[in-house]
Amino acid sequence: MSRFAPYLAAVLAVGFASVAGYFAATALGVGQQAPQITTTVDVGGQGPTGPAGPTGPRGQLGPTGPAGPGGAEACPAGSTFGKLILNGPKGQTAILTCIVN
Repeated sequence: MSRFAPYLAAVLAVGFASVAGYFAATALGVGQQAPQITTTVDVGGQGPTGPAGPTGPRGQLGPTGPAGPGGAEACPAGSTFGKLILNGPKGQTAILTCIVN
């Protein structure tokens, strides 16, 4: 038996595991959700400065809210998974995010 046989077996095992993982992710549809809506925002030059807001409380943290839903493509109630397009002076940027209805 060759001294390279264990290394060859390890490389083949990693290759097979990679292919199996790819096919499993494809079959389960991981990351395949398409945006349901598209929103475009045109960002222009800077406008006039607004009035200063009130000073907030210092050293106090509010109550902790409930845990949100897991996953990158799970949106809270009242919002839809969509594509947000930002048009700015230096070009266009698209972000997949939850958009409030």
